[in-house]
Amino acid sequence: MDSIMNFLSAAIDLFLHLNVKLPELLDKYGLLACLLIFLIIFCETGLVVTPFLPGDSLLFAAGAISALPNSPLNFWLAFFLILVAAFTGNTLNYFIGKSIGQKIIDKGKNRIIKKKYIDNAHSFYEKHGGVAVILSRFVPVVRTFAPFVAGIGKMSFSRYSIYNLIGGASWITLFMTVGYFFGNIKFIQDNFELVILGIIFVSILPMIFPWVKSKFKKKTPTE
Repeated sequence: MDSIMNFLSAAIDLFLHLNVKLPELLDKYGLLACLLIFLIIFCETGLVVTPFLPGDSLLFAAGAISALPNSPLNFWLAFFLILVAAFTGNTLNYFIGKSIGQKIIDKGKNRIIKKKYIDNAHSFYEKHGGVAVILSRFVPVVRTFAPFVAGIGKMSFSRYSIYNLIGGASWITLFMTVGYFFGNIKFIQDNFELVILGIIFVSILPMIFPWVKSKFKKKTPTE
């Protein structure tokens, strides 16, 4: 029993801190470690129960490691694997949401998620879904639930897939590129968490500006 618990504890620790343990794993197992990267990104984006898994930091770490001399991790191989994981993960999440959303509509007695909420989500994604799906990639936790909500709102799959691909490619390009060029600088390594938060903040500025503008916009007086 103790051996099983120790194994589970080690497995959980590995999944939660793969961004830190990645260099060691690549040295020991080479490209096989890429499968772990694929699995974690797939779960982080594809399962609503795993938003706590490393996403941004793992992409950053992968970019930084690929920049090292004689690195066992090729930048473009990692980019391709992560893109496939992110795209297929969100696609799975979309269909989970779509399946559960339909059951909620059929039941019609859910006090938390009512039919009108699903209808509102559908209208929102049909009008603004592209921007919402793309920007959600840059916000931890939100990117895990966005495809689930899109599925509940029944946003058209073909339209969602286009924005899913654009958002995933943009997210991966940003964090892996920044990691590649700056991840091995000592200051960046010593302030890793702050750097990640700064990148996330800059990436969601296009979403923040309209909200701030709407708050400060003067209402037109009614006659």
